[in-house]
Amino acid sequence: MSGAIVEVNDLTVDFRAGRGTIRAVCGVDLSLQPGETVALLGESGSGKSVTLRAMMRLLPKSSRIGGRVRVDDRDVLALSAAELTAYRGRTVSMIFQDPGLAFDPVYRVGDQIAETVIRHEGCSRAAARQRGLELFERVRIPSPGRRLDNFPHEMSGGMRQRAMIALALACRPKVLLADEPTTALDATVQIQVLLLLRELQREFGLAIVFVTHDIGVAVEIADRIAVMYAGRIVESGSCAAVINTASHPYTKGLLASRGHARMGKNDRLKAIPGSPPDLSAPPPGCAFGPRCESFVESCADQVPPSVAIEVGHEARCIRLLA
Repeated sequence: MSGAIVEVNDLTVDFRAGRGTIRAVCGVDLSLQPGETVALLGESGSGKSVTLRAMMRLLPKSSRIGGRVRVDDRDVLALSAAELTAYRGRTVSMIFQDPGLAFDPVYRVGDQIAETVIRHEGCSRAAARQRGLELFERVRIPSPGRRLDNFPHEMSGGMRQRAMIALALACRPKVLLADEPTTALDATVQIQVLLLLRELQREFGLAIVFVTHDIGVAVEIADRIAVMYAGRIVESGSCAAVINTASHPYTKGLLASRGHARMGKNDRLKAIPGSPPDLSAPPPGCAFGPRCESFVESCADQVPPSVAIEVGHEARCIRLLA
């Protein structure tokens, strides 16, 4: 896409496992415009978080990344160690799923934010602390001056998540990768964090890749949705197109499994049968085939290609080829 700040083409991620390999991400294509939010939606194990970590080059040495990742017109997979240090935090930042684990427990939160600013901008400690104070005020942490001196365990889950957002924005990145940042939060705090991210996006012009397994959260935050299953994007399009005219059986199953306001006490959620595939021995053809109510023998012949439903809306299903 013209003007895209993020361009991911045919991304693959393999992990060594014994004498073989496991392909956790299979040919992912993703583009992102400045100020746009794309939600990666899918069950645990579908490859969402691995995709984000590949974009940050934060995967273990046992992994092998293939394809092409360009962010802000730079080839991320070709960056040296020194260039990666400048890239992380400055060009792209990440909000991790569990801020309680992402923060170092033996250092004060304010010191960790100040260290990031000093490392990237070379400013004084006093100026870095002032940046942290401004960010804490911006993410609406009460008594920000006092909270800067808190250790991570002295903050509530919602406050730690706000502090993690402040840390991610400390060096004014252009792209924010958010790995299920609201999963561990209660509903009220979850809404507050989503509203905060949208407000900060408008202010800073951030491009955001937002990982979630909750369709409701994706609808609230995203401009476009990419549904992942077994390492592949099986459907993608605008939020309205994916929600209102879902074309892949997996997307339809996710939508059917949602609760709604008109459900009675005797109504039951519709579950997707079966379990996600074992990526060390994936099924032939369409990976969703063994769980699909519309499965036919030809589904096992080959991985279905991506088919255009309408402009900007695509899905991978053999029935769409007819």
